[in-house]
Amino acid sequence: MANEANPAARFLAVSARRGSVLLAAGIFGGVVSPRLAAAFHGVVAPVVVAMMTLVLLRVDVAGTLAHLRRPGRVLVIVLVQLFACPVLVWVITAPLGLDPSIRHGLVIFATGCAAASSAAFARLVGLDPELSLLVTLITTFAVPLTAPPVVSWLMQVDLTISTAAFMGRLTLIVGLPMLASMGLRSVMGPARLARWAVPTDGALVWLVVFYGFAVMDGLQAQMIADPAWVAEAILAAFVAGYGLNALTTLALWPLGTGPAAAAGLMSGNRNMALYLAVLPAAADPQLALFFGLCQFPLFLSPFLLRPLYRRWLGRQANVRSQT
Repeated sequence: MANEANPAARFLAVSARRGSVLLAAGIFGGVVSPRLAAAFHGVVAPVVVAMMTLVLLRVDVAGTLAHLRRPGRVLVIVLVQLFACPVLVWVITAPLGLDPSIRHGLVIFATGCAAASSAAFARLVGLDPELSLLVTLITTFAVPLTAPPVVSWLMQVDLTISTAAFMGRLTLIVGLPMLASMGLRSVMGPARLARWAVPTDGALVWLVVFYGFAVMDGLQAQMIADPAWVAEAILAAFVAGYGLNALTTLALWPLGTGPAAAAGLMSGNRNMALYLAVLPAAADPQLALFFGLCQFPLFLSPFLLRPLYRRWLGRQANVRSQT
């Protein structure tokens, strides 16, 4: 009841209910307003830390750890994400005659860890946020070891990731939020956390929107400079993101409807911010542009896919109830 009388809480609750629309609008807002995108670019790290803190605050810790009781299922999802997907993309794109930088970008995209926002997106579309968080953490720790050899083997591209630099970044975006969320859980207690659950989701939506503004910094000018290349790259990013989502879901169907759908969502939504941070100065500049363009399908996925997930999961529930 206290939240209903609080204007900020009401605003955040409405934001949570309109989260998919806000995310879709936010990604375009960063392109339309370059000054706004530039203003948010300087606060990417604090926004990511705050975002991860709220994700960890909202997930059920016991539920997340419970997925470790089925390590085989988690391992299969991780192996598909980090190894099967890049090989599949490499095979499919070989005969298509794509611009080399786009093809390289697609294969590197498919080696990436799940996006930091995966658990939040899973909640938005009605999937399992606990499984999404667990796989996100595992793939985030694993990708510095898996991505460089896979990319070198498939594309003969040197994707050197400094272990020391990566661990420092990981401490910031994972370690600090873990400590902060543990402190907040202790101070607030279960009852207050439950009362603020929906406003917390709303705050998380706005943090993801701010992140979307930030990653669009500079993209407008680059898009104007070479519109034909940008159009091809955006089309490739959408096909890769939603294609990997669909193929992963179908491939992992034997694991169960919910886990397969969650794995598919993570497979199509990869963390390109990590690669943007570690690309060497000598790397193809169009790779960075492609990774930025990959944010479009990522941020639009809750808006575009939420109705499909609701219909599909509802249909599966009806089938189970009739058997």
